[in-house]
Parts: sequence; C-alpha cells; structure tokens
Amino acid sequence: MTSAAVLEMSARAPAAERLAAFARVTTDDVDEAAEQIGRIFCPHDLEPTQPRAAGFSARHNCAAFDGFSINYVAYGGSVSIDPGCLERFFLVQVPLAGTARIRAGVSELDAAPDRTASLLSPTIPTRMMWSDCAQAILLLDRRMVEQRAAALSGRAAGRVEFDPVIDLDAPSGRALQTSLAELMTLAERVGPSGRLSPVAVADWREALLDHLLNRQRHGLSDAIQTFSGQAERLPRALRVARDHLADNAGEPLDLAQLACVSGIGIRALQLGFRRHFGLSISEMLLDMRLAGLHARLAHAARDASITDIAFDLGFTHLGRMAGAYREKFGETPSATLRRRMS
Repeated sequence: MTSAAVLEMSARAPAAERLAAFARVTTDDVDEAAEQIGRIFCPHDLEPTQPRAAGFSARHNCAAFDGFSINYVAYGGSVSIDPGCLERFFLVQVPLAGTARIRAGVSELDAAPDRTASLLSPTIPTRMMWSDCAQAILLLDRRMVEQRAAALSGRAAGRVEFDPVIDLDAPSGRALQTSLAELMTLAERVGPSGRLSPVAVADWREALLDHLLNRQRHGLSDAIQTFSGQAERLPRALRVARDHLADNAGEPLDLAQLACVSGIGIRALQLGFRRHFGLSISEMLLDMRLAGLHARLAHAARDASITDIAFDLGFTHLGRMAGAYREKFGETPSATLRRRMS
C-alpha cells in the first residue's frame, strides 16, 4: 500500500520543488553550482552536456539532522557529475523527475521515478549523468553507518559497500522510498525554524539505519545474518541462550546457568555458538557489551560518566574495555562521547 507521504509526493507537478523553505543553492551558473553544492556534499566536477546557455539550473534544499539530512537536488538540462569517492557519507537517491544514469565502481544503473533508486557508498568511485532530474537524497554520516554495521555484525568497524541498485518495486525499496517521503514531508511541516525532539531524531536515525543495514544488500549482510542467528534456522536452545545473554549482558557470565536456561550442556552450547554465530560465548557477550556502550555514549548526556556506564554494562577492567572498543569502533569511548556533545 502506498503511504500518504508518497501519494503527496507523486501528486505534485513533475518538477515541483521540495523543501523550498530549506533553500541552500539556487543558481543558473554552473561554476557557482559546483562550488556551493560541493561545500554541502563534497567537491565534484560538474559539466553540462550542452552549451552553458541551454537551460542549465541548479537547486539544492537541505534539512539537516544529527547524523543525517534529507535533501532536494534538481538540475535543469543534462549534466555530468563526477564526485569520485564520496569519502564522508552514504547517499540514497530517489528520483522524483527526469532520469539519471549512474556508474558506481563497475556497476551501472538507470534511475527513474518509481522504478529504480541508487545507494552510493563513500569508498566506491561514482559518476552520474542527470537529465532534467530532481531527486530526494538522504545523506547518512559514514562513521555512523560503519559503527552500526560493526555492532550488528560482530566485526571491527570498517568500510561498508552497498549494492548501488535499489528496486523501487521490491518491498524493501518501497519501504525506503516511503520513509524518505515521510521524512521530507515532516521536515516541510516543521520548517527551518522548528525543531524535532532528540527522541524523534533518534527514532528516525534508528529506522534509517535499519532500512540500510538490514534490508539493503551490502558486504556485511551475511555477517549480520550470521551474528544475529538468521543465516539458518537457529536451534531453540541457542536462541534462548543468546537472548538470555542479551537480557543479562551486565551480569558476570555463568556458563552453568546459561546451559540450564537453554536446556543443553555447556559443551554443546559452546560448539553451537561457534557453529551458528562464529564466536565463542564470551566473545558474543563482549560484543553485546561493546554495542551497548557505543549506543549509550552516542546518546549520552553532557555530564555522563564513561566509567559509570561501563561498570553498569558489566565491564570490570576499563583498560581492556577501552582497547576492545577502539579495535571495534575505530575510536576511544571518550571520542564517541565528545563527538556526541560537539
């Protein structure tokens, strides 16, 4: 079923401008467009495919939130856009009008309204050709996506590279399109002088990360499925044991109690964790605690104590905790907290 936000978006004239109150760039000059949009996104080469007088225009409207932004970008005429590697962010581009031919690494796609959208990764070089094209663009901070992927996959934080093609006829593509339409409509209703509550922004951030990491195909999809026990039918005993670990992650590990709760022996439990999750029981517990610490620090108050949070989550050796955290997320706990408060 199509959401009201998508219907509202579709009901507008093909070239209708979105997020007009959030205007950042409005120009008919190619060099000015490249410079100003490059400051918001990243430096890029911008060239019309026709003589510069042949109807070129550029519009960029941007509603920014903590860790992500929703944007309306439109170019009149046909233009070539070459940003290379995006470096700092991921982009979801949903066409609203016109078409765009996109090359991301070795993949090529033709994006068009209600058919195909694109998902650009920061480490994959990209080139695009837009033809009288307007797109709703979701920007997500690279570090935020990579750290969440690390928490979900049991791996250290590192590059995440997505399949650039989003099929808007598929359930996952329709759901993502609906969410972006709803976010754009919400931003328009709140306006640039309004403000979403921190809770609302956090809810949107969680929903968008879920759409990307759990519903779109990427290099860590299999690892996330394995770590969550979704790669194959998970035996009930292991599912019970994993859930018990998660519910009691702040408590000392008691293998005898865990075996009792799950209904199988300790050795069978240990072998089951290795086979189905690719981790020992203690490694999974550590990863649960690290993921919990990262989530708490990412939403912590200004006067939060890292030590208190760590002890609350079951860490007893702060030096080992800090080393494991840095290895997994690529930064210290204090760096995560400072970035949250900046």
